[in-house]
Amino acid sequence: MHPLLGYVDRWSAKPGETIKLMVSSRDGAPFEARFARIQCGDPNPRGPGYRETPMAHPLAGTHAGKDQRTHLGSWIEIPSLDLAAAGDRLVICATIWPTTPAKGRQSLVSWIGTDGVSLSLDVEPDGATATLTVAGKTARVATGKKFLERAWYDVWLVVDRAAKTLGVGQRAREIHPTFDDEGSISTTLAALPGLGAGRACLAALVPSDVAGKPSCHYNGKLERPTVWAGAMVEAALGQQRGAVPRSGEAGLVACWDFAIGIDTLSVTDVGPGGFHGRTQNMPTRAMTGAGWSGAEHRWTHRPQEWGAIHFHDDDLGDVGWTPSLEFAIPADWPSGLYAVHLKSANGFDNVPFVVRPGAGAPKAKVAILLPTVSYHIYSNFVRPGWGRQNIARAKEWGAIQHTPDENPELGLSPYNYHSDGSGVSVATMARPMIDKRVNHFEMMDPAEYGSGCYWVNVDSYVIDWLTRKGIAHDVITDHDLHAEGVELLKAYNLVITCQHPEYHTTEMLDGLEGHLARGGRLMYLGGNGFYWKTVFHKEAPYALEVRRAEGGIRTWATEVGESYHAFDGSYGGLWRRVGRPAHKLVGNGFSAQGIYLGFPYTVNDAMNDPRAAFIRKGLESELRPGAQLGERGYMGGGAAGHELDRADFRLGTPRHALVVASAVVDHPQFKPVNEDRLDHYWPLPLEKLIRADMVFFETPAGGAVFSVGSMNFVGSLPIDGYDNLLTRMMTNVVQRFADPTPFG
Repeated sequence: MHPLLGYVDRWSAKPGETIKLMVSSRDGAPFEARFARIQCGDPNPRGPGYRETPMAHPLAGTHAGKDQRTHLGSWIEIPSLDLAAAGDRLVICATIWPTTPAKGRQSLVSWIGTDGVSLSLDVEPDGATATLTVAGKTARVATGKKFLERAWYDVWLVVDRAAKTLGVGQRAREIHPTFDDEGSISTTLAALPGLGAGRACLAALVPSDVAGKPSCHYNGKLERPTVWAGAMVEAALGQQRGAVPRSGEAGLVACWDFAIGIDTLSVTDVGPGGFHGRTQNMPTRAMTGAGWSGAEHRWTHRPQEWGAIHFHDDDLGDVGWTPSLEFAIPADWPSGLYAVHLKSANGFDNVPFVVRPGAGAPKAKVAILLPTVSYHIYSNFVRPGWGRQNIARAKEWGAIQHTPDENPELGLSPYNYHSDGSGVSVATMARPMIDKRVNHFEMMDPAEYGSGCYWVNVDSYVIDWLTRKGIAHDVITDHDLHAEGVELLKAYNLVITCQHPEYHTTEMLDGLEGHLARGGRLMYLGGNGFYWKTVFHKEAPYALEVRRAEGGIRTWATEVGESYHAFDGSYGGLWRRVGRPAHKLVGNGFSAQGIYLGFPYTVNDAMNDPRAAFIRKGLESELRPGAQLGERGYMGGGAAGHELDRADFRLGTPRHALVVASAVVDHPQFKPVNEDRLDHYWPLPLEKLIRADMVFFETPAGGAVFSVGSMNFVGSLPIDGYDNLLTRMMTNVVQRFADPTPFG
C-alpha cells in the first residue's frame, strides 16, 4: 500500500460543517496537511496547467501519523453462539456453491469457545474438512473428495462426544457423472471438547483474539448454515433441503436464514437462542439459492429462493480507519472544488472534496454538478500494468503516481472481477479512492500534447473555463443531489454536468427532471451519461450497488435470476431498459465506444435555425454549416471521442430537438453499443450509430437542454487558453442558459 493515503467521510460540506479525514502514514510517520481551492487539476505542463489557491485553515500544519491497514474479505460476525445445548452430539450443516474450491482453506462455519476450544467446517482442496482444537491439540478430517466449481453441495460436520469422533461429509445436490465428489469420513478424538459459550464467524475463520480480523475467507455462495443437537446426519440433510426450520423445532440450536433482511446488514438466526449476526465487508446478497425455481425473478416476491449470500476473499466495505483530522469548513470559503494535501517523509497524497454554498448564503445562477456517484463506482478500477506504464510521466510532471493495480489492499471497482471470476457489484467510498485525485496522472494520451485526464481532473476544466470567463458558479455533487433532489437545484437557472455522469440513482434523475419541469436549464457536457442505474445501501451510505442486467457495454453480466438489487429490490441495469433513457432527459444517449482518441465535430444546417441564434451570436461567420469544431483537445486530440452519444427520436429525443453539430467517427476501434443490435445486423448504417450529436431543445416550462454527446468534449475547452471557436460557442450557451428569460 502507498505509504501515505487518506480519505474523507463525505464528498461535500457547507461552511460550518465538519469533514472527517482518515489518514494512514507508514510507520506512524508525522504528516503535513495543507488546504487549497482547485482551479485546474490537470498536471500536464503543456495543457492549461495545474493551478490552485492556498486556503488558510487552523488545522494546516504537522500532525501525528498512524499506520492504518485494510482487511479484504467478507464474512458474517456472530458475537455470541452458545453450543451447550448440543449435548453429546453436534451436527452443523450448510449448503454451498464454492467458486474457488482448490484455492486453500476456506472456512464456512467456525466457532471458538471462551475456554479456547475451536471448531470449523471448511472447504479445502481435499474436500470438506472438519477441524477441532482442544487444549492445544488439533484433529482434522477431510473427505478427500474434490468439489466442483459452481455446483451446489450440502456439507456437514459431526462432533459425537459419546463415540469420541469428529466427522465430515459432502453431498452434491445434482449427480455429476464420472466425478467422485461425494463422501463422508470420521476420526477418533484424543480429547473431548467442551461445547459452551463462544463466538463464531460464517464464511471465514473466527480469530482467536476478539479484536482481531478473521482469516481463511470463503469464495462462493453460502446458504442456511444450521446447528443441530442430537440429530442424525440424514435427518439434518433432509431438513437442509426442506423449509427453513422453526424456532421450536426439536434439536435446533441455530439456523441463519439469509432470506431475512436481504436489504440490510443484519443476519437473522431463527433458532431459539437468537444468535444473530452482521455482515462485514459487504458480501453480495439477493443471490439465488440451491432451490431457486426460476418461476420468479424478483427476490422481493419470493425471498426464500434467494437465501444465499456470495462471499469473496477480496470484498471490502468500510476500512474503518480512525479519523486523523476533523476539519470544519471556514465561513469565508467560497463554493468550489478543494483538496487537502498530505505530505510525509515517505510520500504524498491529496484528497478532494467540495465546499457547497452555506445555508442561507447567496447562490450563483450556475451550478457545476460533479459526477461523484460515477467517481464512486469507478473508484480503484484495477487495470493491470497501468502503474508501470504511468510512472515515468507522472514523475516528469510532478504528479501523483497512485494506481489501483499497485495498491491491491484498497479493493476493487464494479469494473473488475473478484478473485473467483464473479463481477464486483458493490463500490465503497469508505477507503482511499486513489484514482480520484487532483494533479494526478491517469493515463497515456494518444495525442502527443495530450493530458490523458479523466474524472475530477478533466472535470476541473469546466471550473477553470467558467472562472476565466468571469461566470459565477457554485459546485455541488451527485451525492448532494441524491440526498436533496430538486430542492438542491431550485436556486440555479443552469446546472452543468461534466465529462462522464454515467451512474444515477432514481432520486438523482427525479431531481434533474424536476429541475427541468420548473423551467431550469441543463447542459450535459459528456458522453455515456445517464446510463446505468445504481442504488445506495440504507444502512451503509458509503456503499453503492450495480446489477448489470440485460444489455449494455459492461465488463461482466449478472447471473440469471440476480438482476434485482439487493439494496432495495429494484431492477438493475440500464436506465434505457426501465423507461428512462438518456435521450428523453438530455436529447442523446450512448451510441458507440472506442479508444481514447478524438475527432472534430461538423456544424449542421440546424445551426442556422432561428432558435439557435444565441449559440452562434457573434460567431455567425465561423459557425456555419460544414465548419469544424474541436479539431484539437487535451483528451485524445479532439472533441468527439472515446464514448459517443447520438440523438434518436425512437428512443426519446424530443421531436423538436435541433442537432446543431455532429461527429461521425470512422475508425476500426470504434463500435456501436451492443444494446442496439438484435441479431447479427446493425439496425442502422454505422455512420448513424458511431457518432456524437450536439443537441439543443427547449422544455415546456421555458427551460432548455444542451448536450454535446462525447466524453472527450471538455478536453477541447482549454485549447488556446479557452479562446477557441468551440469554447466561445459554449460560453454563448452558458450565458443564455444562465439568463432567466424563458425560452420559447
